[in-house]
Amino acid sequence: MKLDIKQQFLDGILYKNPVFIQLLGLCSMLAITTSVSNAIGMGVAATVVLICSNLLISLLRKFIPKQVRIAAYVVIISAFVTAVELLIKAYLPALDRSLGVFIPLIVVNCMILARAEAFASKNGPVASVIDGVAQGIGYTMALLIISAVREVLGFGTIAGIQLFGESFKPMGIAISPPGGFIILGCLIALVNKLMHTIEDKKNKKGEDK
Repeated sequence: MKLDIKQQFLDGILYKNPVFIQLLGLCSMLAITTSVSNAIGMGVAATVVLICSNLLISLLRKFIPKQVRIAAYVVIISAFVTAVELLIKAYLPALDRSLGVFIPLIVVNCMILARAEAFASKNGPVASVIDGVAQGIGYTMALLIISAVREVLGFGTIAGIQLFGESFKPMGIAISPPGGFIILGCLIALVNKLMHTIEDKKNKKGEDK
């Protein structure tokens, strides 16, 4: 299979974005996107786990029996999640307290398991690492966009920095679960509109030729 790095990054960031297009990992995403700092922490942690698990699963893909592949993937992913969790506890205790149980829950994040099953188990280590990087960037970008909107509307801050004066009245619904779903739905609609615009431009160029 020919390695197309540019297409892999376009897929991870835009065409197959794990949040806006594939709608994966929404439970933890909605829970931690009330602040940009939490989103960055979760995005980086998930990306590290995704890259490492993709690499190891790709290297072991010919040795893992098909009958136990999902169980094997979970064991591999959980090992890397444990390592990342211990590093966060040791060096970033504030982030550990903020994210709480959602770091261990990366083990069952649909995005991680989906990439293991759909890509890493069928491709070589280099392509799998690139896929992990691309999907991780796409996931982190989605978290940042959602958390920025929710934090600005819900607290009037961005990464804890106050943006407005004392007269600002925060929208409490923006940081609530229903508000998270509403904001996510609006952003998905915008992404779909962008995708359709891109496709229309491609089709128009093809017709002109």
